[in-house]
Amino acid sequence: MSSVTGDKIKLAVFGESHGEAIGCVIDGLPAGLKLDYDRIYCDMARRAPGRDSTATPRLERDIPHIISGVLDGVTTGAPLAMLIENENTKSGDYERISDVLRPSHSDYAAYMKYGGFNDVRGGGHFSGRLTAPLVFAGAVAKQILKEKGITLGAHIKRIGEVEDRGFDYNSIDRALLERLTSGSFSVIDESAESEMRAEIARYKAEGNSVGGEIEGAIIGVPAGVGGNMFDTVEGKLSSLLFSIPAVKGVQFGLGFGFAESNGAEVNDGYEIKDGRVSLITNNNGGILGGITSGAPIVFSVAVKPTPSIAAKQRSVNLKTMENEMLEIKGRHDPCIVPRAVPVVEAAAAIALLDILL
Repeated sequence: MSSVTGDKIKLAVFGESHGEAIGCVIDGLPAGLKLDYDRIYCDMARRAPGRDSTATPRLERDIPHIISGVLDGVTTGAPLAMLIENENTKSGDYERISDVLRPSHSDYAAYMKYGGFNDVRGGGHFSGRLTAPLVFAGAVAKQILKEKGITLGAHIKRIGEVEDRGFDYNSIDRALLERLTSGSFSVIDESAESEMRAEIARYKAEGNSVGGEIEGAIIGVPAGVGGNMFDTVEGKLSSLLFSIPAVKGVQFGLGFGFAESNGAEVNDGYEIKDGRVSLITNNNGGILGGITSGAPIVFSVAVKPTPSIAAKQRSVNLKTMENEMLEIKGRHDPCIVPRAVPVVEAAAAIALLDILL
């Protein structure tokens, strides 16, 4: 069960949802980076459970303990190892599902691959809990990117039928991205928050869950970064974005919107602006031929509804090999989207830093 990614920056994530601890090791970080712990704690708090009515009531402080690679708040160049203790587990909630498969979870696929030896409590190593170390690593990566003049952020584009205003693909303000990365419910149009919360509350009251879409943007990346075919920026970013358990789709710029368009409508033309080549539009999301165009990188991810719902669902019992109705107990998010925003930012930051180095 490999959980290692990266070329120049190697990230290894370890632990299980209901194990003693989770954490990560980051190898390849430059020495001499003074860590901004307030920014790290801010991102960790945005992802942490138990802090908002839209999230699972499982309360975890998610305090990262750095055990190597940092001295007096500055990176040493050695591998940075971080540990987060799991403090609020209720493994008894998962006793029954060791035999009865949870619909839309990894249970059956993991059972077949690992012969039933994988930890099913809270999803084990497949759990969204493992995104906490990912957010930590992303918070570190964002600080290195900031030194290079690169800023990124994301917002809740949609929850169910409720939409936020999208990014202007060709003109994204740095101050906007900084605002989005500082909030716990990140939206561009702040009036959308109340409608989104109402949408989540409606599904929660029904014992159900709801999915959504997260849109991200990166500014400050120069033209000419990346490669074609097997080394594209889209491919590198998508690989990390798909490591987020609930993500089932990724698109750049118009993405699937290109399928219903024609060339005259969506081709990105050029002009000379302030003595430099500039894009008139940015429908391709800042990437052409797998290489950055100098325009903002814009992407979005589709997040599926949380599979663990209170409503009864059809399943099978692996022990008896009979059909069975499953009623899931425990503490679960009616919508994972708000907490997934900093995770999306983190995945993009880690992937981009690895490309740039």
